[in-house]
Amino acid sequence: MSLYTLNRRKIMLTAISSAGASLTLPASISLAQTATTSVPGAPDQNAGYYRFRVGEDISATVLSDGLIGGPPQVYASTAPEAELEEVLTHAFLPTDRLTLNLNTLLIEVNGRRILLEAGAGQTMGPQGGAIFANLAAIGLTPGDIDIVVVSHTHPDHVGNLRAADGGSAFPNATVFAPRADWDFFVNNDPDLSYMPVSADFRRNFSAAIKRSVEPIAGEIELYDAGDEIVPGLTTISAVGHTPGMANFLVHSGVDQLLLTADLAYHPVVNIDQPWLPGPDRDKETALRSRMRIFDMAAAERMLVLGFHYPFPGLGRMLRTDAGYAWVPANWQF
Repeated sequence: MSLYTLNRRKIMLTAISSAGASLTLPASISLAQTATTSVPGAPDQNAGYYRFRVGEDISATVLSDGLIGGPPQVYASTAPEAELEEVLTHAFLPTDRLTLNLNTLLIEVNGRRILLEAGAGQTMGPQGGAIFANLAAIGLTPGDIDIVVVSHTHPDHVGNLRAADGGSAFPNATVFAPRADWDFFVNNDPDLSYMPVSADFRRNFSAAIKRSVEPIAGEIELYDAGDEIVPGLTTISAVGHTPGMANFLVHSGVDQLLLTADLAYHPVVNIDQPWLPGPDRDKETALRSRMRIFDMAAAERMLVLGFHYPFPGLGRMLRTDAGYAWVPANWQF
């Protein structure tokens, strides 16, 4: 039996024996999904939104913007090649490409509609940009969004800010972005040599950021991690992946939802396994942020939303002897 199999069994046995009631959501956080078509005119498509509540005051909807992906080694940069292939195979995942979801979140707080992460649009591949169809599926238009808050300014988080005509895709929204990211990626010519991708990819990546934020650059609201955007929505410092990346804490009464942005790309390689994401600009700082926030999520048994996790991206972080394990939330109808 391989070392991976032994370790994996140990993790899962620890998770099963320790999770207990954590596998069932508290009664005050209810989830409900409505079956609908995510792309108009394509009835064979599955649902692209998932509704739930955080406490009594906040309604929330995960809105899929589609998919991106790339070579698994990019997202698990410290993984030995053979072990990575074995882990992916045991998880019934392809070994040549890791698919990542784009899980944006719409919350309604005190009469305001707030979108957390704008999504990628077409900036990182043809499978992005589904958010607009999914907004329509729940009876809303981009003009109904009052606030957009991005955790950092990578293209898959800001790509949808620019409409096809070059204007703002969310014409009535105030857009918030982290100050340190704006300075690094937008106000300057960023050095992206740390990214484990080709020089052409890095150039296109940087250009996509500037192009995406251009329509709202003159009216951007910059925040520092730790700032409260509105009552019920607080930012948490999660630097390392980028100079200013934040996580979001949505809270109502005693109930909390933690959005972890790009602390991890996929649970199989960055949670159940401790491998470090290649796109992290400062890997040591990112690791400290990851451990601090994962420990907090596990200790407080928080509901967590992973931006790139399999849709709808909701679950809980479990501390194990070997590190962490991801426990997806039970799907409720």
